[in-house]
Amino acid sequence: MVTYGVDHVKKYRSWLTDGRVGLITSSTGRDSRFRATITVLREVCELTALFAPEHGIRGERGAGELAEDYRDELTGLPVYSLYGRGGKGFQPEWMDCFDILVYDIQDIGVRYYTFLSTLLKALEACSPFAPCSPISPSREDAYGGKRLVVLDRPNPLGGEIVEGGRLDPLFASFVGCHPLPVRYGLTSGEAAGLMNRELALGCEVKVIPCKGWRRGQMFPQYGRIWPMPSQSLATFEATLLYPGSCLIEGTNCSEGRGTAAPFRIIGAPYVDGEQLTEAFNRERLTGVWATPIWFCPTASKHQGELCGGLLLHVTDSTALQPVAVGLLLLDLLRELYPDDFQILPPSRIGGRPFLTLLGGDGTLAGDWDRKQLLERFQEESQRFAFYKEQYHLYD
Repeated sequence: MVTYGVDHVKKYRSWLTDGRVGLITSSTGRDSRFRATITVLREVCELTALFAPEHGIRGERGAGELAEDYRDELTGLPVYSLYGRGGKGFQPEWMDCFDILVYDIQDIGVRYYTFLSTLLKALEACSPFAPCSPISPSREDAYGGKRLVVLDRPNPLGGEIVEGGRLDPLFASFVGCHPLPVRYGLTSGEAAGLMNRELALGCEVKVIPCKGWRRGQMFPQYGRIWPMPSQSLATFEATLLYPGSCLIEGTNCSEGRGTAAPFRIIGAPYVDGEQLTEAFNRERLTGVWATPIWFCPTASKHQGELCGGLLLHVTDSTALQPVAVGLLLLDLLRELYPDDFQILPPSRIGGRPFLTLLGGDGTLAGDWDRKQLLERFQEESQRFAFYKEQYHLYD
């Protein structure tokens, strides 16, 4: 059975006991006995501060919801928001409250998911050099070298399959912080090693590994309950589809937020569910099938409106190519509903449309050919799959 990095903290306690410890964690930060990482660390080291990513340290925040700093009622520890109105990273004044930074979050191995950007912010905060990544312009006030300890966890989508095109740094954002493919096939510990070296951050990174995981394994194969990394990814099936269906977030079509099946339900008031489903199934993509659905979101886009659409079903998790699913959905929506379907405009003056930030370049905002784009994505992902092997920590 797979165990997590947090399960092996006592074996590596020397990395944690020579200074005060700050912890970045979320609701998924629990050991195999479901004890919170906060509790585990308080037993082995001097835990002095908590840092909350998107969704908060206990999963209490909605997607994109900014949070203020506060004091944790259960432990009395200060909680600093890494996803707040003050910014999406470490503030210089916070650096005096810890000597060692620990990261323990279940990520999903998808470039859009903001925990990857939080990990990069942690690397930058611990680097002896000034931040210089695409999402952190160079500054004169380097934070100073501190140790970063990653309590590793398996990639639930597996460590072999890579899919999608690589990010163009000109389109870097908090939903795309590094030139990775959409589905990049690395654990958090491996991704930390890659970004640390590629950005020449010089950070002292220590990885407490998970045990019993093999690269070819996806989540159902390692004998654990689903940790629900965020409220909209309540099931593994939704997470499998997320690398593709998340692209719908950049449009005026609903990606299923406010329904019982986010990222599996796709639709809008202008969509004919039967028509869209028939057109989707006609393409016979591997590993997926769709059924028509009518729904009324209780939140997010089209809240309170009756929508037509489709419900995606994963029929073969190893054959599924979710990015291809997302591109087909975008292609069909613009073809079938040209008068109604729209790409959402930038959220701020001078910004880029969200779809281009998710896509990783400007292609999806223009006139694109699906088959040609998939061919380019395949070439880029194959090259990355070979390149990333030097960062593997697991067989």
